[in-house]
Amino acid sequence: MADLSPIQNGEAIPLRRQVSLTAQLAVPAILAQLSSIVMQYIDASMVGRLGADGAASVGLMSSSLWLFWGICSAVTTGFSVQIAHRLGARKPAEARVVVRQGITSVIVVGLAMALVGLAISRQLPGWLGGDESINAGASLYFAVFVAALPMLSLNYLAGGILRASGNMKVPSLLNVAMCLLDVVLNWFLIFSTRELSVFGHEMVMPGAGLGVLGAALGTAGAETIIACAMMWYMLTRQKDVRLSGAERGSFRPTRPILHRAFKISVPMTLEHAIFCGAQIMITVIVAPLGVVAIAANAFAVTAESLCYMPGFGIGDAATTLIGQSYGAGRRDLVVRFCHLTVGLGIVVMTFMGIILYWGAPVMMEIMTDVESISSLGIEVLRIEAWAEPLYAASIVAYGAFVGVGDTMIPAIMNFGSIWAVRIPLAAIMAPTMGLRGVWIAMAAELSFRGGIFLWRMWSGKWIPAK
Repeated sequence: MADLSPIQNGEAIPLRRQVSLTAQLAVPAILAQLSSIVMQYIDASMVGRLGADGAASVGLMSSSLWLFWGICSAVTTGFSVQIAHRLGARKPAEARVVVRQGITSVIVVGLAMALVGLAISRQLPGWLGGDESINAGASLYFAVFVAALPMLSLNYLAGGILRASGNMKVPSLLNVAMCLLDVVLNWFLIFSTRELSVFGHEMVMPGAGLGVLGAALGTAGAETIIACAMMWYMLTRQKDVRLSGAERGSFRPTRPILHRAFKISVPMTLEHAIFCGAQIMITVIVAPLGVVAIAANAFAVTAESLCYMPGFGIGDAATTLIGQSYGAGRRDLVVRFCHLTVGLGIVVMTFMGIILYWGAPVMMEIMTDVESISSLGIEVLRIEAWAEPLYAASIVAYGAFVGVGDTMIPAIMNFGSIWAVRIPLAAIMAPTMGLRGVWIAMAAELSFRGGIFLWRMWSGKWIPAK
C-alpha cells in the first residue's frame, strides 16, 4: 500500500517522490483495469464463437449495461471522495462514518437500478432496433446482469474506499481473481459438453450449453463472489476505514453526508447517463447497418478498451493523490499531481494507440472467427488509434477534477462534446460511410474533448477554495 502520510503530515515532497507515489498507485490501478478489460475480452471471445447472432445479442446490450453500471459507480464516488478528504485531513473516525452511510446508500441505489432494469429487460432490445433473431438472447443477457447490480454496487464502493485509502493492490488482486473465475464459470456455462485432448488423453468436459445466457451468469457470478471478498477486506482489514473493532456507529444516512455525496455524484451520474444515452443512440444508428456492423462495433469497442485502460488506472491514482492533497489543504500538490498524472496518461496512451493500430488484426482474431466482422473491426480500430493521446488527457484530467469534488463543469463538458460533436457527425456519416463513419465521428469527438479538458486544467479554475 502506498504511504500517503507525507501528504497528510505536510512534508515537502520532491518531484522524484511524487513520481514514485503516482507509480505506486497507478500500476496496481492499471492492473485492476486490465483485469476488467481481460474479462470483457473473455466474454467477447467466448460468445464470439457462437456466431454472429450470439455476438450481436451481447453487443446490442453493451451500451445499456454501461448506463446501469456507470450510475451505480458514480453514486459510490460521492462517498469515496469524502473518505479521501477526511483521511487526508487525518480524521479516520469521520471517514468511518461515511463508510457506514455509503454502504446503506449504495445498496438502496443498486436495488432500485436492478428493479428498473428488470422491468424494461424484455422490451429494451426492440427499442434499440434489434432483429427478432437476437432479441430473446439479448433480453436474458441484460436481465441477469442488472439483477446482480446490488452486489456490483458494493464491489464498486469497497474498491473505491480501498483506493481512497491508498490501497490499490487488494482491488487489483481481487479483480485478477474475478477474471479467472469468469473464465472457469463461462467455460462450463456457455458451451455444451465436449471432448478435449489433453497431452494425448481424451477428456469429457461437462457444460451447460447456455450460450449468451451462460456468459451473463458466469460474469455476474464472478462479480458477486469478488464483491463479497472486497467488502470483507475493507470492513475487517483496511487501516483507518475498517469497521471491525472500531467505534459503534449508525448506518442510517444523514443529511450533511448525503448532501455532499449528492453534490459530487449527481453531476457524474447525469453525465454518465447522458454519455450512455449517447452510446445507446450510436447503437440505434449502427443497428440498421446489420448484424455484422453491430457485432463488429461491439467487438471493436471491447478491443479498444485495452488501449484506454491505463488512462482510467492513472485517473484513479490521480483521484486518490489529489483528493488527499486537497483534504490536507495542499493546493501546490493538487496542481503538481494533476499535471504529472495527465502527462503520464498521455504518454502511456500514445504508446497504447500505436499498439492498437498495429495489433488490431490480432485483437479482432481473438474476438471472432467470422471474417466479415473481423475485417470491419480492424478498420475502425485503426481509425480510433489516432485519438488515444487526447482521449488520455480527458480521462486523467477528469479523475483529477473528481479528486477535489469538481464534477459539475466536467460533466457539462462531456455532455456537450458527445451530443454536439459525436452524435451529429455519426448520424450524418453512417448512411454513406457505414460503421467507418461512426468511428471517424468518435475519434473526432474524443480529440475535441481532450482539448477542452486540457484547457480547463491549465486554467486552474477547477480547484475550489476551501
